[in-house]
Amino acid sequence: MRTTNTFGVQFITRTNKRKGNLLPIYARITVDARRIEVSLKRLIDPIDWNEEKGLARGNREEIKALNHYLEQVRARIIECYQELQIQKQLITAVAIKNKFLGADQKEHSLCKLMDFHNTQMKDSLAWGTLKNYFTTRKYIERFLRSKYKTDDVFLSQLTFKFITEFEYFLRNYKPEDHHKPLANNGVMKHIERFRKMTNMAMRMEWIDKDPFAKYKQTFEKVERGFLTKEELAAIEHRDLHIVRLQWVRDLFIFSCYTGLAYIDVMQLTPSNITLGIDGEYWLITNRQKTSNAVRVPLLPKALEIIEKYKGHPRSISKGSLFPIISNQKLNSYLKEIADLCSIHKDLTFHLARHTFATTVTLTNGVPIESVSKMLGHTKITTTQIYAKVIEQKLGDDMKTLRDKLQQSGGTLRVISK
Repeated sequence: MRTTNTFGVQFITRTNKRKGNLLPIYARITVDARRIEVSLKRLIDPIDWNEEKGLARGNREEIKALNHYLEQVRARIIECYQELQIQKQLITAVAIKNKFLGADQKEHSLCKLMDFHNTQMKDSLAWGTLKNYFTTRKYIERFLRSKYKTDDVFLSQLTFKFITEFEYFLRNYKPEDHHKPLANNGVMKHIERFRKMTNMAMRMEWIDKDPFAKYKQTFEKVERGFLTKEELAAIEHRDLHIVRLQWVRDLFIFSCYTGLAYIDVMQLTPSNITLGIDGEYWLITNRQKTSNAVRVPLLPKALEIIEKYKGHPRSISKGSLFPIISNQKLNSYLKEIADLCSIHKDLTFHLARHTFATTVTLTNGVPIESVSKMLGHTKITTTQIYAKVIEQKLGDDMKTLRDKLQQSGGTLRVISK
């Protein structure tokens, strides 16, 4: 079996494809006496062409630039030949041409990877999560048009440089709509999703090297927002005369006392409420985001809200526990409630979940292990991010200890057996 090939590259012009007074230039690739030609999309005056050398003649700047380009093409074609050798693939003139043009990778472009990922994951990811991947795709497409003047690139073109340029683009992108520019963590989330898609390409063996191998993501630590007990009480007891605001307030307060995210509240049905072994009502469901089981003993305020909407026509028609409302409208109406209650925080529905974790449970002495279970976290470390914001509880505990020490003369009392 032959292991070597005769191989050559030369540049020619085609008189039978003349365009006016100019001739098109082709690269002719020859392997084992079989040859194929590639149009280089360049034209030249026959007077300026040295047919013997296969290069342009003269010292003008445009001639020098053309010859430099031709040498780059020659180097790339030779590189394609060497890559086929290293990969132990069949070497033909057609194979080299396809590799040079990228035709051998047409099924492995970045946009096709993103399409493949989103199609494969549509049944595994929650719609809210999948929607974020669509947003990341839009940013990648804008970057490609802005930086590379193209709609797509081959996966082989993904490099560390490509990633850092994409990061720079995200940090400096100025939205044309009402949205704010991306902050650091927003940029990192897009990079993170991009990385997950290239990881899929690695598993599919569509790329040989991980373009993220030397890249390091840098997330900034952000304190989780939550309502204080005074702010929570202000919302609970505020007289609201508009029905839609009463409705949104009730859903928000329900989440403050159960810790459920928006999508999980909207998907509740009467069957999710059941009597526990303690004889009290429990809420039992699965988180949409992670499919983790959630079991929450229902507090009186949550039960009161359930009872209020039990016979609501919109709940009955949908078979849901509460009337359905979009997350966008809900958060918009919460901004109105925040203004009415003089709360100067970004009041969103997810803030209710944080409030449950801190103000309602941890601050009132509920063990972090129990809170973690009720939130549906898989790791307690996820719940521990809330523990940093309950210094008041720690202060109260130490004050109790301080009072005990003062009552016993400043020392702990030893009880002898």
